[in-house]
Formats: sequence, structure tokens, C-alpha cells
Amino acid sequence: MSDATTWRLLPAMAVFEAAGRLSSFTRAGRELGISQESVSYAIRKLEQEIGRPLFERGHRQVALTPTGRELHDHVGMGLGHVRRAFEALRPARERDGLVTLSCSTAFVRYWLLPRLAEFQADLPAIDLRLQTTDRDLDIAAEGVDLGIRYGSGIFGHYESAVFAPEVIYPVASPRLTEKSGEPMPWSLATLATAPLIHLEEPVRPCSDWFDFARDTGMPPIPRSGLKLNDYSLVLQAALEGQGVALGWHHLVDSLIASGFLVRPVAEDWRTVVDYCVVWSGPLGPAARSVRDWLVARGYARAEAEAG
Repeated sequence: MSDATTWRLLPAMAVFEAAGRLSSFTRAGRELGISQESVSYAIRKLEQEIGRPLFERGHRQVALTPTGRELHDHVGMGLGHVRRAFEALRPARERDGLVTLSCSTAFVRYWLLPRLAEFQADLPAIDLRLQTTDRDLDIAAEGVDLGIRYGSGIFGHYESAVFAPEVIYPVASPRLTEKSGEPMPWSLATLATAPLIHLEEPVRPCSDWFDFARDTGMPPIPRSGLKLNDYSLVLQAALEGQGVALGWHHLVDSLIASGFLVRPVAEDWRTVVDYCVVWSGPLGPAARSVRDWLVARGYARAEAEAG
């Protein structure tokens, strides 16, 4: 096998190692964050290259063939050397205080930037690198220390800590509420007749106005209104008085405190989902400090405000 072929097959070898270790294509896909079909495709590529089957396929699990066991021993040993080398070098990378955080643009703009001076005062020796993305990157594969993720607290092979509970309520510009002439707080019936701004999340499932209406007893709402696929744009439209938006508490609380947005109704909605800080493998001192700072400023503050 040429060097070029070996390099080309490295991703498939990593998939093969997980599938052999777990005796399951489905569990391997779950661990690696890929589909079961992608695992099967990677294994087929290796089998075609070697010319022999690597697995005996069963109904609910798979087993390595003798050829598969031999290859798995070598691949596992090689990946183990790489993993140990990476972990040995990781503390050296963190000694300079550099920590990379993967999060959405909206999180940076509306949560982190208003608290950046506080972060720098609390952790002056840490250089924070922000990697903004609206997709959930594989932080281990990308060499990212920490990520902010939306979910139930179960993130496959990641470890996690709750950053903030998901609490949602309507928000609007004071100009819009004053222009309406309705005394505050509005009733849910009045809210249902207001212009609504809809978030059409392009990447992952997300609570919307119809979920909010169902869970709060709000009257039926029309499907018309301004529709945007970026939450930063949703909040910008609300700030400019274009309509009422759903506000995620941890993102809009500073805008409400400063008077740029108001809550037109008293109702809010605590979903069953949390926002979490996630990481993969052991963290160095700098990354642990950033993780603990995020958790303390997110969850603890939300609990204090709820109380």
C-alpha cells in the first residue's frame, strides 16, 4: 500500500477502530458524530482495499473477522500512540494560557462581549480565542478546548456541564410597545395580534413561536410575519422595532437591563433543554478555569435571578 493510499484511508481507519472496539456500526457512528451509513461506507472502503471482509455482520452487532482482528490490533496501537502524544503535548499548548471556545455568533455578540471586561479582570492570564460557528463542530477533531452546545446534556463522547437553562420570553423595542398604545404588560391575546419575528433555524431543531403559544396558552397565531434564519438578525430586527421576537434569557437579559428591549408580556417558558459547556478529554488548567467561569456566570446567575 502506497503512502498516498495510507493517508487517504486514515479517516476510514479511525472509523474502523471505533466500530471494532464497540462491536457496532451504530455506536461507532454515535461516538464519532457521524451516521451509521457513513460508518458502513468507511468499512467497505477498507474491505475493498484489503480484499477481505473485516467484520461478520449480525442483526444488532458486528464481530471482527480474523483479518479484522489483526488489522484492529495494529490500527488501535497506532491511534493510541497518536492519542498519547496529543495528550502529552496538550498541557504545553495550554501553558501560554490560550483557550479556544467554539460558540455561535449570537452567543459572542449578546452574552460574551457584554461580559468580556469581567472575564479579563477575573482571568487576566488567559488569552481567549473565539471560533464562531452556527454548526456543532467536532471539537476534538478541530482541536477546540470548549464549546457551547444546545441539548439535553447528552453529547455523545463529550463531557458537559450545564451553562444555563433554556428560558424563553417575548421581547420588543420600547418604541414598538409605546406605538401600540396598549398598557403593559400585554395579555397573550394582544401579543397574538402583534407583528411577530420568526427564527427559522437552519442547522438544528429550535423552539419557535408555535411552541411558545402551545405551552403558554397563547391564542393561535398566524404563520405570517418576518422570517430570518440567523438569531443575531432576529434580535437586530426587534431592536429596530420591526416586531416582537422570542428572547432567550441568557442572551437578552443585558439588552433588557440597558432598556434597549422590554418584555411586553409577563409570561415566560422554561423548556426541558439546557445550554451546556462541552469538552473532550482531560482539560488543562487554563481551559478548566474558562469552563468554571462560564458555568458560574451562566447557571449560577440564572438561578439567582429565578430565585
